[in-house]
Amino acid sequence: MIYNNPNTKEKRQNLRNNQTEAEKKLWKYLRGEQLGVKFRRQYGIGNYIADFYCPKLKLVIELDGGQHYTKEGMEYDKIRENYMSSLGIKTIRFSNIDVMGNIEGVLEIIKGDI
Repeated sequence: MIYNNPNTKEKRQNLRNNQTEAEKKLWKYLRGEQLGVKFRRQYGIGNYIADFYCPKLKLVIELDGGQHYTKEGMEYDKIRENYMSSLGIKTIRFSNIDVMGNIEGVLEIIKGDI
């Protein structure tokens, strides 16, 4: 099972119930097909959980906090992106700072992939 593996259900629910402020802010703009396509939040793909995923576009949006900028974090993200790419899924990343300080710019980049 590639999507929403039952083994990750509890973790996905926990992540949805405990979103970061940046995730909450971006979700206000992604939910309800406001951009013309449906996004899902904390969506399981393989053993990974994407912050936001649009099945129609095969597009993952990841929001990165400080842990993603460590050597280990960058290596993990590379492995994860390679896995997504092997499934034909594109990943775009934004820092939490970008979302909190420049939501308009973030949305313009996302719209460019729609």
